[in-house]
Amino acid sequence: MAETPDVETVETEDEYIHVRFRDPDRYDEIRTPDWADNPAESVSEGSEVRTGRVENGDDWEVTSVLIKKNVGEEKAREQAREIVEKIES
Repeated sequence: MAETPDVETVETEDEYIHVRFRDPDRYDEIRTPDWADNPAESVSEGSEVRTGRVENGDDWEVTSVLIKKNVGEEKAREQAREIVEKIES
């Protein structure tokens, strides 16, 4: 089982708290896939998952999770980790 990455940064922007796990510059492409809605919504209503395709590869990883701003940064950090654990385990 893969180890859940550490949170790199937490930033509040507009409606969301952006919890970044991996540097987006290491990816060729970044998407917000529909398939990630279910694990994300099961933890935090209205959240979104961004995934990135590793440069020169076919693997996709979670780059960041967006959590609704009203939960607060500490709770957003916890919820984002839980979402990543669900997706990557």
